Amino acid sequence: MAPPATLTLNAPDFPHLVRPGDDLAALIAGSLAASGLIPRDDDILVLAQKIVSKAEGRLVRLCDVTPSPRAVELAEMTGKDARLVELVLSESQSVVRARRGVIIVRHRLGMVLANAGIDQSNVTQEDGGTALLLPADPDASCAAIRDRLATLTGAAPAVMIVDSLGRAWRNGTIGTAIGIAGAPGLADLRGRPDLFQRPLQTTEVGFADEVAAAASLLMGQAAEGRPVVLVRGVRLERRDGNAGELIRPLQLDMFQ
Repeated sequence: MAPPATLTLNAPDFPHLVRPGDDLAALIAGSLAASGLIPRDDDILVLAQKIVSKAEGRLVRLCDVTPSPRAVELAEMTGKDARLVELVLSESQSVVRARRGVIIVRHRLGMVLANAGIDQSNVTQEDGGTALLLPADPDASCAAIRDRLATLTGAAPAVMIVDSLGRAWRNGTIGTAIGIAGAPGLADLRGRPDLFQRPLQTTEVGFADEVAAAASLLMGQAAEGRPVVLVRGVRLERRDGNAGELIRPLQLDMFQ
């Protein structure tokens, strides 16, 4: 009889208020060590987007933003701050939908999401308001953190950056991968046999999103202060993928 399959997730205490320019990998390594967690090459380290964006200086003071006429128009339609809307537009390829209280856009990274992922929660509000943008290149951020961790700890676990995103036709947000290094985004199982030896025809698993959702349960959404999760026991084949694998190409989008 085969032993049970096991997946473990540990969210160490992370008492750091991350600031622009911080050595985020060093802070992560310190938090892991303080909690008795020793990273391994076959682990996956999942990071909340906010700490990466803060370390990379993706904070914008709203008082420094001048709204365009389009931003003012959308602000009147949605009831949002025109300066915040201007940031949304600057981070987006196009506006997909807009109504009172929400703007759905296609982000410059290809994701379709609300408000271009721009957030003001868990961000110090000074000088009339501050907004936090997504990392400029989340895959590159993951790769850099992974390389730095290898130098600091001797291990190079896969690294993912996750954010809480809404989904079409489903209520509630869920942890979603927006950056990846050292792991696949999409797991293509087509051709593998099922229990009855029938080859799978269409099965592609959103591997990174499944890991992100599991880690998000420990991270929480409010004042939990646990933005780092070490995942161990994932058995899927490893390769170096990217978050773009999870984005459906426009020509395959039946609902645009």
